[in-house]
Amino acid sequence: MNKLTKVGCSALCGSLAAISAANAGDLSVTGGVDMSWINKSDDVTGNPIGIGSNLTFKGSGELDNGWSVALTVAHTNANAYSNTNVVIGIPGLGDIRVDQGTTGTGIDRMDDNTPNVWEEAYGTGLGTGIDTVSGVAAGTNIEWTPTPFMPDGLTARLAWSPNACGSNAADKTSSGSCGGASSSGYDITLSATSDFTGVDGLSVYGGIAEVEQFVNDSGINGDRSEKTLGATYTQGAFTLGYQWSDEDTGRASTKTGYENTGYGITFAVNDDLSIGFNDYESQQSGTASVTADAQSFQIAYTMGGASVRLAESKADNMTYSTDSANDRDATTISVSLAF
Repeated sequence: MNKLTKVGCSALCGSLAAISAANAGDLSVTGGVDMSWINKSDDVTGNPIGIGSNLTFKGSGELDNGWSVALTVAHTNANAYSNTNVVIGIPGLGDIRVDQGTTGTGIDRMDDNTPNVWEEAYGTGLGTGIDTVSGVAAGTNIEWTPTPFMPDGLTARLAWSPNACGSNAADKTSSGSCGGASSSGYDITLSATSDFTGVDGLSVYGGIAEVEQFVNDSGINGDRSEKTLGATYTQGAFTLGYQWSDEDTGRASTKTGYENTGYGITFAVNDDLSIGFNDYESQQSGTASVTADAQSFQIAYTMGGASVRLAESKADNMTYSTDSANDRDATTISVSLAF
């Protein structure tokens, strides 16, 4: 990790100068690269070599009044800008996060929390098109984590967006929306560790989301609502997990809803080697009911900053189509290096 100290603090905290002057802060840069080889046994693979890179800039500082400020700027493959968020820690109140909106806030952080050793069952390169809960994460949003008011082991988060599709607006600008269909929305999530559940190794989580939608044509007849519940249990080297989610899209026909179930089991052979199996099933309702399913067996080995992963994956009815062309298998090998 390359670390630059006392750089960019005025940019981070200048807009808060009216509240309190900022002390000197830190700015760090981390990154990594993933190199993969994929073989699709019953599909055209093309060039199987893939490379993905990422850079993350993190800044932190503290105001004279005791508030903390943290900045994260994420860049994905080929240095493509991804997301910026600012977290302000207020003693006695908790954390306020302002996020430009792509993933990682509200119910979206619970889109699939079943245990795995590398990726979700549908995330190894087959392109399953499986729909998961997202809430307001796609839009620029404000999320509050009221830590001081919660008992040990229980974390609550409340996220709100004035437009659940408008994101990545620059300073003093605004952003677009989902064709005028979506408006404001909110997410509420709870997660509890064993400190709260009272059972060693047991964690539970759940959330709800509601996004207003304008009934501006025959295609929309209500708001979009989502909910999810899940649990993981760790005993020795084994971790088991199960999750359920449900979405009402608010559409009058076609893709009116999704009901998802997923489970995973992992086993840590030692500190460096782990194996796991995941299954994720998603039933789309509407004009026709179609169930998409993805399964993946994975092995991961870590050596310091390097990781080697192997996934054998299978998907049926990808993109919710029963055509035989949407039943696929793949073998994916990945090498990851962190800097």
